[in-house]
Amino acid sequence: MKELLDYLQRFDTLNEQQAELVTSKAKLLKLPKETYFSEAGKVPKQVAYILEGVLRFCYYNNKGQEVTHYFVGEGQFVTDFPRFEAQIISSEYVQTVTDCKLLVFTKEDWDDLLATIVNWRNIETQMVKKCLDESLMRRSKMVSSEATERYLVFLESFPALATRIPLAYVASYIGVTQQSLSRIRKNLR
Repeated sequence: MKELLDYLQRFDTLNEQQAELVTSKAKLLKLPKETYFSEAGKVPKQVAYILEGVLRFCYYNNKGQEVTHYFVGEGQFVTDFPRFEAQIISSEYVQTVTDCKLLVFTKEDWDDLLATIVNWRNIETQMVKKCLDESLMRRSKMVSSEATERYLVFLESFPALATRIPLAYVASYIGVTQQSLSRIRKNLR
């Protein structure tokens, strides 16, 4: 729980009672690799802080191909936040890439924190802003880049995760086939 509280304290101060309330709401959840944390076609019911592991955001395009568009690792929150907040059906999946250990908050518990802790909305807003900024920065570097540059941006963006993510997911994320990614990796050696 200390990791979670340290993370939250980056955004605003929590007093002892508030910290105890947060920890009382968090429930430990272990998920094996390739398990869905949330699914397209369903309303996201929880948000989690990642203690261990890697998750990915993915969807199916109009050709039925699975597309990975983001990875999240230790020390970050994970959820389809806009749909979690609005309690509407998600169009994407959040799936574990590795075995994961998470501290999970239900929608009801999250709303209780919002109603009880005066500065919780500020913490939430700053966390969401940080995630959006990071995501936009990473994606904008990749938009007009050729495949090798996109792979190098991936390595720069996710250095601690790069060796833990299957090549198929990396290839999908940078928008190439797995064979192309293998050639890129070979040429970089």
